[in-house]
Amino acid sequence: MRMRYWQVCVAGALPYRWTFRTAAFEAASIWIPPGRSEFLPEDEQRLPQLLVELAGARATDVGELMRRFGAAHPNHEPHYYLSLLGTAGEHRGRGLGMALLRENLARVDSERMPAYLESSNPLNNHRYAALGFVPVVAFQAPGDGPTVTGMWRQRGGKPC
Repeated sequence: MRMRYWQVCVAGALPYRWTFRTAAFEAASIWIPPGRSEFLPEDEQRLPQLLVELAGARATDVGELMRRFGAAHPNHEPHYYLSLLGTAGEHRGRGLGMALLRENLARVDSERMPAYLESSNPLNNHRYAALGFVPVVAFQAPGDGPTVTGMWRQRGGKPC
């Protein structure tokens, strides 16, 4: 399920040219530019059916989770949105993902734009805070799922 969902997300992001990776693909990041959608128009239209296909009996919970993400996402100011930051399991703990994120944020800063991300792992929040992100919203995933923290970074990483 997750692989097919992320394929849809990657397909939606590729046209923006804000998809990055380390040299040997150990880590990757996907950014959505200001005012753009995370999904291709045809995928956005069929997203409810895709959730049923991929999540089956859990489609209602997954749909509710997506609704919570959407409701928490800030709309007060144009910004770059970090849709995905991932590191291959065998490369975790080496700082590759954070190095990639720092490089990405330098690009965002060069455009004088703020950034937003969601963290589903509270152990990572301090890493994002070290790069200038501050928590602005939190919600729990359905079914006693993890707490998701929405984090905002002002232009240039300056505190809010």
